[in-house]
Amino acid sequence: MTNMSLVTTFILMGLPHAPELDTFLFGIFLVIYVLTVVGNLLIMLVIIVDPHLHTPMYYFLSNLSFIDMWYSTVTVPKMLMTLVSPEGSPISFSSCVAQFYSFDFLGSTECFLYTVMSYDRYLAISYPLRYASMMSGRTCAILATTTWLSGSLHSAAQTTPTFHLPFCGPNQIQHYICDAPSILKLACADTSTVEMVIFVSIGVVALGCFLLIVLSYVSIVRSILKIRTSEGRWRAFQTCVSHCTVVLCFYLPLVFIYLRPGSEEVVDRIVAVFYTVLTPLLNPVVYTLRNKEVKKALLKFKDKVMYSQSK
Repeated sequence: MTNMSLVTTFILMGLPHAPELDTFLFGIFLVIYVLTVVGNLLIMLVIIVDPHLHTPMYYFLSNLSFIDMWYSTVTVPKMLMTLVSPEGSPISFSSCVAQFYSFDFLGSTECFLYTVMSYDRYLAISYPLRYASMMSGRTCAILATTTWLSGSLHSAAQTTPTFHLPFCGPNQIQHYICDAPSILKLACADTSTVEMVIFVSIGVVALGCFLLIVLSYVSIVRSILKIRTSEGRWRAFQTCVSHCTVVLCFYLPLVFIYLRPGSEEVVDRIVAVFYTVLTPLLNPVVYTLRNKEVKKALLKFKDKVMYSQSK
């Protein structure tokens, strides 16, 4: 990727906070990061080793855990570095490009994956007898591959025009990651076209995916209401609550930051914590605490580990 940049290094300024909170915030975010990585790794491992979880729902959940593990890894370590460096954490131009691309790639892929997961729940509840044939292993693989490819293309469509802009002046990024609104403010050229490209691309993906998710759940609710037994209705409802919770926690901050007119750097950085730090942790917590099958598989996995250690 060629560029006209004179800036070779950016400075990530981190979260707005009082200096005396550095140690406290570092400890909190470090614990969250470790729990996020361990939690998502554990979910992937349990899904792989337990044959009862070799279903489309858990196949997509393992993809989600993989995304969240890396989504957190792309953002949190740099945030931690800004907390131990009062004057900001330096990041090279190429590393900033890589983080920008990876951050958007994983975020976009997660948007598409949430849509696929809602479609999967729709088929499972609305067509229980045909579900296995409709959501075969090949279909799952195609859907998952499509989400990853779509996320990659969406990220490239934003990264390429952004970093083809000239950067020749200030290099302090008022954020803890290389994010579009903060990066564009440092460009030494008119950014209106790039801003429009990013706004439209994020708007199409975020709102398009969210609309499809809403339509899926409207259909799901209609199907649930047709279930005759209250126990059946409750079980169907429970399978969707976890997904809805995580979707809302991911989409609301995303829409607030990228699709509202104007940008307030301090507010954006604080709100970004929700979908860059908390949502990746929320996924393993929600899907394990509210899911009996995963909890049962975790207990079996723990028993196997303890048994192997005792031999």
